Amino acid sequence: MTPAGSLLIATSLHKTYGHTPALDGADFSIHPGEVVAVMGPSGSGKSTLLHCLAGIVKPDSGSVHYNGRELTTLSDAERSGLRRGEFGFVFQFGQLVPELSCVENVALPLRLNGTKRKEAEDRASAWMERLEVADVAHKRPGEVSGGQGQRVAVARSLVTGPRVLFADEPTGALDSLNGERVMELLTEAARESRTAVVLVTHEARVAAYSDREVVVRDGKARDMAGVR
Repeated sequence: MTPAGSLLIATSLHKTYGHTPALDGADFSIHPGEVVAVMGPSGSGKSTLLHCLAGIVKPDSGSVHYNGRELTTLSDAERSGLRRGEFGFVFQFGQLVPELSCVENVALPLRLNGTKRKEAEDRASAWMERLEVADVAHKRPGEVSGGQGQRVAVARSLVTGPRVLFADEPTGALDSLNGERVMELLTEAARESRTAVVLVTHEARVAAYSDREVVVRDGKARDMAGVR
């Protein structure tokens, strides 16, 4: 049974690449403000699950409902609109634009949505302050540390006020100290703004910041709530 009040729900997802099944009947749900860690060995299907939940990849069968809408029936333009406004993304290596300053990187999603430069950069600056990187606002990504760059990426992912944040190995390229700080700031900001976080990780210390864990193995997802 799907928990009442879920914001994002996946039911019986199947996805095959060639002859290799990546998902084999996976189910998933998440509430507003909840942080769910998606764990599993390499090749288990956890990144494919994230991509299906975010509307990046269409499953072969099954359904993904976000806020009452079936993602698999939306047009490419509609799904892109969700990813620009209501979904946020953080990846392992940040993927900041090297030619832009850090504050311009954070403001970029707002600018792409039509927000004027000053308003976009003011909002970006507020998020950079919150993520403790206001001092690197006018530096370029190549001029900051890995930990600072990843916090800039987190600020960029949250600046539009997304309802769901997809984080794919967000600390994978960081040392343990920087990784801990990124996770502290990310989860604190997300919970305060009631943003749901789908956190793909293979590290138990990162999963410890979540409210519950879902383990993906052989293409199936098992909710570990209450399992010890």
